[in-house]
Amino acid sequence: MFRRALFLLGLIWALGAAAESRFPPPDFESGHKLPLTTTPPARSLALQYVDVAVLLAALGAATWLAYRPRSRRGLTLLSIFSVAYFGFYREGCICAIGSLQNVALTLFDRSYAVPLTVLAFFLAPLAVALFWGRTFCAAVCPHGALQDLVLIQPLRVPAWVEHSLGVIPFLFLGAGAILGACGCGFVICRYDPFVPLFRLSGSLSLLTLGAAFVLVGMVIGRPYCRFLCPYGALLRLAALAAKWRIRVTPDVCTQCRLCEHSCPYGAMREPTPPGPAPESPAAERRRLAWLLLLLPLLIGIGALVGARLGPAAAQLHPAVALAERHLANLAQPANYPPMTAEALSLERAAADPEAVLATARIVRQRLDLAAWLFGGWAGLVIGLKLISLSLRVTRTDFEPDRGACVACARCFLSCPNERVRLGLPLDPAAPVASPAPAAPLAASPVVPASSPR
Repeated sequence: MFRRALFLLGLIWALGAAAESRFPPPDFESGHKLPLTTTPPARSLALQYVDVAVLLAALGAATWLAYRPRSRRGLTLLSIFSVAYFGFYREGCICAIGSLQNVALTLFDRSYAVPLTVLAFFLAPLAVALFWGRTFCAAVCPHGALQDLVLIQPLRVPAWVEHSLGVIPFLFLGAGAILGACGCGFVICRYDPFVPLFRLSGSLSLLTLGAAFVLVGMVIGRPYCRFLCPYGALLRLAALAAKWRIRVTPDVCTQCRLCEHSCPYGAMREPTPPGPAPESPAAERRRLAWLLLLLPLLIGIGALVGARLGPAAAQLHPAVALAERHLANLAQPANYPPMTAEALSLERAAADPEAVLATARIVRQRLDLAAWLFGGWAGLVIGLKLISLSLRVTRTDFEPDRGACVACARCFLSCPNERVRLGLPLDPAAPVASPAPAAPLAASPVVPASSPR
């Protein structure tokens, strides 16, 4: 297992090195160094359509591999291709994760038109998730595919940690969409930890963060996908309404419990224990009613807290910082060395102070609105999370959670029925979980695998 991981890491690094520019930059005798670019060079429209075609083909292949042959090996090979093509070759751009900011901006800014290729990268995985779940996460997204390939020995994350950190992707989703819609920048792209790795360049902090995610991903299954990815939060919501879902067993579940610990991503759910419910239906309804009444209060508190954070957030924007520096320099002139960043920025502000101050005023207004909206969104997310935890879901089989399952097919071979279907011997070393103290689960009714729900 460890040798395979080292081989995959070496292969990924070699593919990334091959994706570098074929023509090295010129050597300047004066010692001038080319500045680091944050985006790849412009790509022709025809090649952008090629990227969309590759995306659609990869989505189709991932869905077919997960549902028809149920092939973990096929998804692994597709993951390697996705990391090579969408990751190192395309340098993480166009990216479905960051595309939601473009869509948010074009919805609220008539002067901005989202490119059709970006719209395709945003909508295609969501459309697939509405029918077949998160097969985009399985082996098409380079971020998730890279983390899946380096996973060696997964550790189980406690449920309370899973639920607590699982709120962050939805908060990040709201922050990215709101700031993008207000024209305050694309924070999802700016702080993406994997794009600098794919481009083999970037700030030291982001490169370190990306390397940390890869290292943690060796023992914690997909930490970025589960605890930070904003697009994964959207796919999670879409997958909850999916017509079909991934099942561990190919036909019927025999309640053998062998798949219980097979999922490294915390997506496996066990059947509901037989017998009376721990709480009466009346108590559950009362708790749900109180939480529904609490939801508007949480939204209002979040909006008030966010409104107080707006002025502080505005100080971090370059336009506002330049206006503040210009006003401070008018009150008390500062002597900066010539040709420094501070001196040049003050010269630019002095050349057209009205434009600088007007831009700062617009940015402040937009960030104040964005902070107010984000605070309300945070209250909504927390309230809905509490409501979801209060609901009791009845299950008759061991099955992956619709929203949390990334369709990686790692759990398939833990099922004896799947091994029989493939003609493989049963694994005598497979750990068998101890039976539950309640009535045996074998008495629960079985549901055919062909059931869409």
